[in-house]
Amino acid sequence: MTAAQTAASAATVVPLPAAEPLKAVRDTRPLRLITCGSVDDGKSTLIGRLLWDTKAVKEDQAATLQRDSTGKQNDLGLPDFALLLDGLQAEREQGITIDVAYRYFSTDKRSFIVADTPGHEQYTRNMATGASTADLAILLVDARAGILEQTRRHATIASLLGIKQFVLAINKIDLTNYDRAGFERITHEFREFALSLGVKQITAIPMSALKGENVVYSGEAAMPWYSGPTLVETLELATVRSSQTVGFRLSVQRVSRPGESFRGYQGTVAGGSVKPGDSVMILPSGMVANVSKIVTFDLVRNAAVAGDAITLVLDRQVDVARGDMIVSIDAQPQVGLSFDAQLVALQPEGIEAGKRYWLKSGSRRQRVQVQPVAQLQLKSGTWTSAETLYMNAIGKVHLSFDEAAIFDPYEQNRSSGSFILIDPDTNNTVAGGMITGKRSELGGIHGGDARVILSLPADLADQIMASELFANRRHEAEVRRMTAAQAADLWSDAASDI
Repeated sequence: MTAAQTAASAATVVPLPAAEPLKAVRDTRPLRLITCGSVDDGKSTLIGRLLWDTKAVKEDQAATLQRDSTGKQNDLGLPDFALLLDGLQAEREQGITIDVAYRYFSTDKRSFIVADTPGHEQYTRNMATGASTADLAILLVDARAGILEQTRRHATIASLLGIKQFVLAINKIDLTNYDRAGFERITHEFREFALSLGVKQITAIPMSALKGENVVYSGEAAMPWYSGPTLVETLELATVRSSQTVGFRLSVQRVSRPGESFRGYQGTVAGGSVKPGDSVMILPSGMVANVSKIVTFDLVRNAAVAGDAITLVLDRQVDVARGDMIVSIDAQPQVGLSFDAQLVALQPEGIEAGKRYWLKSGSRRQRVQVQPVAQLQLKSGTWTSAETLYMNAIGKVHLSFDEAAIFDPYEQNRSSGSFILIDPDTNNTVAGGMITGKRSELGGIHGGDARVILSLPADLADQIMASELFANRRHEAEVRRMTAAQAADLWSDAASDI
């Protein structure tokens, strides 16, 4: 090849542009999470460190934190990260968390809304509030103390509120000299307990929130035996709870009638989706109509999904009032006078058997009679019969209404499956609860998935529950006690049907 040919050949070679680094695919749905656990496990410190290392702390906040931390610096010279969360004067004076603190941060992959909740038993109601909207729970455990009763209480409440993703953050691992055996022992103990709650998705992470090890940055240098993800990596891969597991739900908050030619029904979509032309049913009346138009504050929409605040216009005149529910015809909620539920008692007076309360769910408020059935014993993880539920107790109850109530099981829809109980004498919120299903009004055998529920006279129920056969098959059946009068009514009704 001549020199000219070589030069020409070289001139035709065009260097390829440098490959651009792949950008992380960002999840547009924010993940809602809570931190929970016992007192002094380091919940506020962990979230403070998370905010600090993800650069979510602004310069003025950082300066204030440094100032407020004067005299509180640790041996590492780091500020008191808990002050980023504990804003109440009482919290700072006592060094504890009392109220729920919400904070926001983000990474390249997604954004997060985190609730720091109290660890003290008397503030369990605040923890339940934070858990009610969360998709994931970070359950902190002090590596030196292991699993405590309050740890079990918070894990149980979180699972009852529908949280199925847990991060077991075994904190202060540096104070045990990064003991791997201790980490594995605590992890095994918690997994055994979580299985009894039906929770299987657990990620256990050894960490030091103070030093930032395995929070945002890897702690491999101190813990070469741990090869799992950091806390942030786990959160980035977590899933958001779906609101589409049931059909369309709209609890009517207000009837809009600005003029003679317009009548709309306002509320926030609590499940599913809807579009013009869809057939819907109004409950509890059972009237049927078609969706004519979907209106928001600034435009007419082609569709609406869970979380949207809308005004729904129907194609015909129907009787709809505040508290009614507009639902899809092909996937309706349960309507009845009696439901089974689980709840957490939130006030010192507890829940009294047979007392009438106000039950509020969505925009609907109804009179209800509450009958406690069982209480969860946190130390043993077993349910025992109970006639009264005291403050912070987790219990199973029967709800009896004077007029038709409308619910979905909580595991299918948080909005239409949850409620609060209000004491009519004090106006205090005395409990928060979750519907487990509609109850047969005649007692007897209730079918529910693979689990059988037996309603029996009290003496017979006690004999059944004490038997070895029942003990071995407790996960397949539940025995409920009836009074003599209830049993007599049941047999009388059964005889009249023969």
